[in-house]
Amino acid sequence: MALTAPIVIIVVGPTAVGKTAAAIRLARHFKTKIISADSRQCYRELNIGVAKPSPAELEAVHHYFINSHSIEEEVNAATFEELALGWAADIFRTAPVAVMVGGTGLYIRAFTDGLDTIPPVDQAIRSHIRFHYEERGLTWLQEEVKKYDPAFYEQGEIQNPQRLMRALEVRMSTGQSILSFRTREPRTRPFTIRTIGLQLPKEQLHQRINQRVDAMMEAGLLNEVKSLLPYRNHNALQTVGYKELFDHLDGKHTLAEAVTAIKTNTRQYAKRQLTWFRRDLSVRWADPATPLETLV
Repeated sequence: MALTAPIVIIVVGPTAVGKTAAAIRLARHFKTKIISADSRQCYRELNIGVAKPSPAELEAVHHYFINSHSIEEEVNAATFEELALGWAADIFRTAPVAVMVGGTGLYIRAFTDGLDTIPPVDQAIRSHIRFHYEERGLTWLQEEVKKYDPAFYEQGEIQNPQRLMRALEVRMSTGQSILSFRTREPRTRPFTIRTIGLQLPKEQLHQRINQRVDAMMEAGLLNEVKSLLPYRNHNALQTVGYKELFDHLDGKHTLAEAVTAIKTNTRQYAKRQLTWFRRDLSVRWADPATPLETLV
């Protein structure tokens, strides 16, 4: 592979498909480092439930954005864009290739294209939405977004309360859908981007997801969730694998029901990830077992 300019190889795909292993294979081949593009693995307090790379994998290849922040810190796509661009520049000082891997589509788009400029929102509206979300829960929030911004509801991450609150506050503050601000030209980056998408037949992916959830429970996910009870209202914990077990600890579900819900919600999340990444026609899709030479 002749290299004439710095290249970032981005490995994307649904949860549990095998992105970490593929990224490590590529990074070791090119003797480079990995930038994680996962919005939850950056938190030191979250481990089992976010499927972080194993200690051996982290030792094999240096990963940026793993265990880099506390759950009490504000981390968003804008934070990631700034940090990841700096990390890529650092990598290019010693290697012509950087590898990025992750399933958080918004973070990857922030890195590749830059973020949209959205007018400031009314702080009173923001507080009003957050108050009612905390009082009434995710179902209320989903219904409000469906009513006021149906276009976003159809395309957005409707299980992610932070994204839903953001869409609703923009709609109520500006009178426009948050999607209307996503029309400008992508920013030019000083490197070439090549994106590899990993996919599996649905039945096989679902089997992997179910096995991963069972393995997480055996590894002590319930105890991890118990240790995070003081932080349960943080945005980082409004995610699959944690919220279902918080509900169990609140007495809303049995443990078996909570585990079943985690598997169902994870499968739904994987479907949304695939929908997001398949919109990008530049992605080159491959099976996770594709030989390294073919990926290269």
